[in-house]
Amino acid sequence: MKNDIKGVFAPITTPFVNEELSIEQFRENVRKYSETPLAGFYVLGSNGEAKSLTEDEKLKVLEAVMAEKAPHQLVMAGAGYESTRQSIAFSKVAQSMGVDFVTLLTPSYFKKRMTDEAIAKYFEDVANAVSVPVIAYNAPGFTGLTISPGVIARISRHKNIIGMKDSSPGNMGKYLAAKAEGFAVLAGSASILLTGMVLGASGGVVSLGNAFPHKCCDLYDLYQKGDMEGALKTHYLLFRLNQAVSGSFGVAGVKYAMDVAGYHGGDPRLPLLPITEDGKRSIDAAIKAAGLK
Repeated sequence: MKNDIKGVFAPITTPFVNEELSIEQFRENVRKYSETPLAGFYVLGSNGEAKSLTEDEKLKVLEAVMAEKAPHQLVMAGAGYESTRQSIAFSKVAQSMGVDFVTLLTPSYFKKRMTDEAIAKYFEDVANAVSVPVIAYNAPGFTGLTISPGVIARISRHKNIIGMKDSSPGNMGKYLAAKAEGFAVLAGSASILLTGMVLGASGGVVSLGNAFPHKCCDLYDLYQKGDMEGALKTHYLLFRLNQAVSGSFGVAGVKYAMDVAGYHGGDPRLPLLPITEDGKRSIDAAIKAAGLK
């Protein structure tokens, strides 16, 4: 399945009502996304507040996305835990539910012991234990760890590790230079989607796709068609908007932008605080300036 990961994916959020999972709102969001050009979804990631979900809630979310997505849309399921054993167990559950890929965030609690050897072995051990293809997730903002180009050079040659999502600052060129042929690199933010594609990335997993999937897909399509002028114009629009939304307010900002765009966003689950009224006004102004409101 190498080379099959391309396009724009949304790392979809999880709606809560009074702190309780709203699976109906989640289903409604996915039904709306199924009518967009999104290539698919990253479920149970940071924007999905996976660390705040129970195991039962995670399964309900996976079941819902598999039921409501469009036939052509692919699903990446966040399956990373702090132990290899847990990651394998959940990956097998996700595999049985029909997901297309499992995505593994680097274990980080014992970060001082997470050497290149330990990190590479973690990805390889999970990939050896499951048949569903594995995607590495590099997110030093959450883990405090940055996957080295040496690890990517090694794991990209594993037949069942087919790509990575890179949310680190300034490392994409190193990964693209180190990786084996056919290994997909996905930009982890709308702010670096265009520059990533210029360097060789095959697409991105971008939080703005939750609120503005069409505009994010427009950037991908413009670049693929060779319309660099149009791609640059759209890049700067999305760059400014991304800085004003997730760059300034994180998950709460993404969820509020979704509310403005007609999706179910709502408040994050505590301890993440809801966005303030000043924050809402700031995002409203940014969306209006982008011509999307």
